[in-house]
Amino acid sequence: MYVKLKKHLCPYFFLFLAAISVSACSQDASKKELSNAEKPFIVTTTGMLADLAQNIGKDSVNVKALMGPGVDPHLFKATQGDLATLRQANIIFYNGLHLEGKMGEIFEKLARLKTVIAVAERIPEERLFENADYQGNYDPHIWFDVALWSEGIAVVRDQLIELDSASASYYTQNAEAYLKELTALDIKVREQLAQLPESQRILITAHDAFNYFGRAYGIEVRGLQGISTLSEFGLRDRVELVDFIIEKKIKAIFVETSVSKKNIESIIEGCMQKGHQVRIGGSLYSDAMGEEGSPSGNYIGMVKANVETIVSSLE
Repeated sequence: MYVKLKKHLCPYFFLFLAAISVSACSQDASKKELSNAEKPFIVTTTGMLADLAQNIGKDSVNVKALMGPGVDPHLFKATQGDLATLRQANIIFYNGLHLEGKMGEIFEKLARLKTVIAVAERIPEERLFENADYQGNYDPHIWFDVALWSEGIAVVRDQLIELDSASASYYTQNAEAYLKELTALDIKVREQLAQLPESQRILITAHDAFNYFGRAYGIEVRGLQGISTLSEFGLRDRVELVDFIIEKKIKAIFVETSVSKKNIESIIEGCMQKGHQVRIGGSLYSDAMGEEGSPSGNYIGMVKANVETIVSSLE
């Protein structure tokens, strides 16, 4: 269930809107032609998007993500500093599809002044996953299907070229190279997951973030919460998941780095009460990457870490 945005706006929001109204009367910085010495300033919401922009822009852009490691984008509230950063950006990339639910109205206002792109909403609807629990809304977690995430490369590339046409060939070259890396990653993921016996290809996590992963790589996925961590679950959901784990004789379930592990621990306890031993197989990166500079601090490393954790725990 997606909450109404107006009830959850940060205390600086109305000051921010006032500032936008004043700025609208003058030329916005993002619309000015960049000087030769000026690098485009790209602001993203998630680390995955920042990594995408950095791989295409490389040393020709400055990129900043608002949401760092361990941050849940479903619950994220922009601070006054975040709002100031957004106003300074030449381009803003956000995921969309309600991932950043509490920031939707902010992006709508900013789009009147500068380039604001919801990357996931540029993906053709027929390729998106529609969840039965949220009629009319698509699952926002597109990065779990590497091939689908690769479609965001063209979106970012084209926006950088539009802003900085002098570097068009550079951005195009970088985009082509990164697409090759992601294509190789997608193949590697398929090979690794193919090692799992079919009966063990069941992934249980804290919230239902892995639907694209399951669809792309032939894994059955179950989450205690829905596709948003704002959604609630009841006793019936808990009982049904416990019974499913016991029926399928699942030996490991997973916590997520950006979601509290207490709900998964309650599932383990429920299984134990019914005589079934199940353990935490590891911690998966779902809505945020690892620490900057660590192996999982970039998109490719994040995907590799997840797959290795899943395979080693379920095989």
